[in-house]
Amino acid sequence: MEKIRDVAKTQSKPFPHSAASITLRIKDQTTNNKQKPTGLILVSLSQSSMAATTTFSSSLSLSPKPNNPSTTKPLSLLPKPFLKPSPLSLSSSSPLLVHGVSQYFSSESSGEHSLPSFDYNEDGDEKPREECGVVGIFGDPEASRLCYLALHALQHRGQEGAGIVTVSNEKVLQTITGVGLVSEVFNESKLDQLPGEFAIGHVRYSTAGASMLKNVQPFVAGYRFGSIGVAHNGNLVNYKQLRAMLEENGSIFNTSSDTEVVLHLIAISKARPFFMRIIDACEKLQGAYSMVFVTEDKLVAVRDPHGFRPLVMGRRSNGAVVFASETCALDLIEATYEREVYPGEVLVVDKDGVKSQCLMPHNEPKQCIFEHIYFSLPNSIVFGRSVYESRHVFGEILATESPVDCDVVIAVPDSGVVAALGYAAKSGVAFQQGLIRSHYVGRTFIEPSQKIRDFGVKLKLSPVRGVLEGKRVVVVDDSIVRGTTSSKIVRLLREAGAKEVHMRIASPPIVASCYYGVDTPSSEELISNRMSVQEISDFIGSDSLAFLSFDTLKKHLGEDSKSFCYACFTGDYPVKPAEVKVKRGGGDFIDDGLVGSFDNIEAGWVR
Repeated sequence: MEKIRDVAKTQSKPFPHSAASITLRIKDQTTNNKQKPTGLILVSLSQSSMAATTTFSSSLSLSPKPNNPSTTKPLSLLPKPFLKPSPLSLSSSSPLLVHGVSQYFSSESSGEHSLPSFDYNEDGDEKPREECGVVGIFGDPEASRLCYLALHALQHRGQEGAGIVTVSNEKVLQTITGVGLVSEVFNESKLDQLPGEFAIGHVRYSTAGASMLKNVQPFVAGYRFGSIGVAHNGNLVNYKQLRAMLEENGSIFNTSSDTEVVLHLIAISKARPFFMRIIDACEKLQGAYSMVFVTEDKLVAVRDPHGFRPLVMGRRSNGAVVFASETCALDLIEATYEREVYPGEVLVVDKDGVKSQCLMPHNEPKQCIFEHIYFSLPNSIVFGRSVYESRHVFGEILATESPVDCDVVIAVPDSGVVAALGYAAKSGVAFQQGLIRSHYVGRTFIEPSQKIRDFGVKLKLSPVRGVLEGKRVVVVDDSIVRGTTSSKIVRLLREAGAKEVHMRIASPPIVASCYYGVDTPSSEELISNRMSVQEISDFIGSDSLAFLSFDTLKKHLGEDSKSFCYACFTGDYPVKPAEVKVKRGGGDFIDDGLVGSFDNIEAGWVR
């Protein structure tokens, strides 16, 4: 464990002011089973309210008071982040969900206090945008540090926010969440505040801005049977309908995340025991979800019946059970991969071991093919297949079906590299690094007053003139979405002296938007939905363009082809979305994220 401690110590930067730390303790209130759920209260701080100090804490002292069934609402949440905290008062024994910098204590004391008054900003109707990674660890004395390292391994799945929840020996749920990279949110002192033998963690990709902090997971909630933390990867297509139903029954929402709906459904469920409440809630969900839950004594992992998003289980040498979105996270913390969490499966881990419950309807699996094309790291095993081998074969197929005379094969780094290696190996043409990617460009930068053409792409990609000049170049990329980034890359290569530029795309054309956890634009923004291959080639300025054949892709997958979701290539959705995306904003975000400001990542949703 010294290596783990050393890594944590190297990240000893001051904790960002946007981070949040929580201590949550829920007193057992199960003595009266006739009580109605007393619901949840959520408190959060906006980034602006935390700018003046790096650490803020307040304590809520709750005085027990019998609930009145006629007046108790299923759920109670503060709807907006507050800017100016004022003295609190709570005179009921209502449980508490804390997401911000607060502490929750069970108290035997009584007496009246004053309720907070809040000033908040209307920030519009944010929409859930799930491209995330989750981790769950049970049975290791350094669970928080292992979780921290596992989140590092999953950083590619989300760079906008990170969080960890642990359960101490005193059955206290403690959490730290913050905006930024894992290394920016956590350091040695913060990990010291997260004791316990089991933990869950989350990395998130979402919109930027002051409203982001309240959406950073894991979420921690308290209700009358205890406390619960949840981390979610995916997207619920009936989120709006469920939220409207809950709000009609008195629920108040603090975040724009669809994950909060799950907590509300668990809180109002009358099923017993706890894992049945999760199942009861999940039966109402439609869409993609791979989730990990933590309570005072259990770790629960659940995957949707279609298995859209990946979730794997492993075990460390000391017997600790680990769940993660990808096997690369298991590798880093020296956990041995055991198997996937099956679609529709609920796995409950406690001191008695691992129990499997497959009580949800088990449909035909529809696993996301884009995990193998773009999202997952090449060293991961996803859906039982090596991501590296899949991408290498995709490149070989391109070389076989769409050959062209060329002098050099290059890739758009990083996601196009393995496919380019496959193309080069099959074509017999040398692969070289014609584009070098900078990994040190932040989210904001200062452009000179005299505008530089394709400035955003040039910041991140640098052409190697010695590789490109006077050459016929094949450039391999994973996908084309809007086409604007591809056109800038082609122009960049020509400016570096490339004689010819031939684009090869290691996926079929994307013609439909994804609703299951991939941040794609609306269908009318997708260039392959509006143009033919030749028209796209003319638009981006390449000498030729070819995509991976959809039929050949399915042929390569063989008997497993029926187990994958191809909605983005066909428009045939396994679960029909209740909302549709509309155009709003600009920039390419799925193909490589090289252009477009973070303020523009706002794909709207309508009925």
